[in-house]
Amino acid sequence: MTPKLIAAIAVSLASIALHSHADVIKVGVIAPMSGPFSAVGQTWEGATKAYQKLNGTTAGGHTIELIYRDLPEINPAQAKALAQELIIKDGAQYIAGLYFTPDTLAVAALAQEAKVPVVIFNASTSSLLERSAYLLRTSYTLPQMAVPVAKYALEKNVKTVVSLVSDFGPGLDAEKAFNTEFIAGGGKLLEAIRAPLKTTDFGPLMQRVKALKPDALYVFGPGGPATYAMIKAYNEAGLRAAGVRFLGTAETDEDHLRAIGPELLGIETGMFYSATHNSPLNHAAVKALAEVAPKAIPTVQLANAFDGLHVIYHMVKATDGKRDGPKALAAAKGFSWESPRGPVKIDPVSREFVQNVYMRVVEKDSAGRFVNREFRTFEMQPDYGRIQGAAK
Repeated sequence: MTPKLIAAIAVSLASIALHSHADVIKVGVIAPMSGPFSAVGQTWEGATKAYQKLNGTTAGGHTIELIYRDLPEINPAQAKALAQELIIKDGAQYIAGLYFTPDTLAVAALAQEAKVPVVIFNASTSSLLERSAYLLRTSYTLPQMAVPVAKYALEKNVKTVVSLVSDFGPGLDAEKAFNTEFIAGGGKLLEAIRAPLKTTDFGPLMQRVKALKPDALYVFGPGGPATYAMIKAYNEAGLRAAGVRFLGTAETDEDHLRAIGPELLGIETGMFYSATHNSPLNHAAVKALAEVAPKAIPTVQLANAFDGLHVIYHMVKATDGKRDGPKALAAAKGFSWESPRGPVKIDPVSREFVQNVYMRVVEKDSAGRFVNREFRTFEMQPDYGRIQGAAK
């Protein structure tokens, strides 16, 4: 960041502090509102509206105003520009959203210089929070999901595995965490395959997997069209018919269930949320989402944005609406609450999200809808990416 930009931010924030009232707290949300990942942005916007429907539009007597900015695909330069505009021009006191890791990395230095808290709704690379003391996350890390999935595979007597991940930060995190835990537990890794991020034809890779004859295939896809293609190729290659177990994380999220339902039946994934999570708060959140945003889909992104706004409300109350990044972060560290996903906590040291991980299987419910049924809980899992070696 250039000295000129740092000076501009400092002057802008000083002016805001002098001349604005704390009655309205602006939260800038950088989200994919258009393009191939627009369903995510729609769910985030719906989730924040649902949160405010259930909890009101004020925190500690201060009105919370959300300002959405569209970032359709990975574009770090644009992510940084949007964050700068939100902070300097719009006077945003908090930044939220951020779907992809590279975009979040681009915003991290800006957050550090401006002392503006950033609540990440999705980007899941384990090392992200190390880039700035002003980053928080209400989503997950891939190691946090992958280690319980590996434990589950070992419980089910899976002896051999092939891993197939998208070749970028979260995928590499998932690969390392799953394979390390699986091998440590006595399993054998036959091959670790990495697919370029924009891969849409997984047929040849699935044929490689089939030739290796593993007991299971562990995958991580980036979501959207690539994940659809991965599932389709798994079925078309005959891996399901051959008895090769499909293990993943978000590959069966509710948007995928709606798009490719029958092909997902019986697939098992480990994740922190499903729309069928049985709790009064989740039922209320899903109902509110349907009322305020009928087109939004209650995926894991509902929980991410719902909880993200909850943390922002908590920081606003703790600072009495004042622009005080260090005090806001101090209030967030160690904060625990009941989420639509179950009990959650922000680790007081790492600032990582601690939460349950549920093994889920795709089934049809009594109404004929494809759903993720939770059947096994790994309680209050940390970010294993920060833990030396595999989980104990």
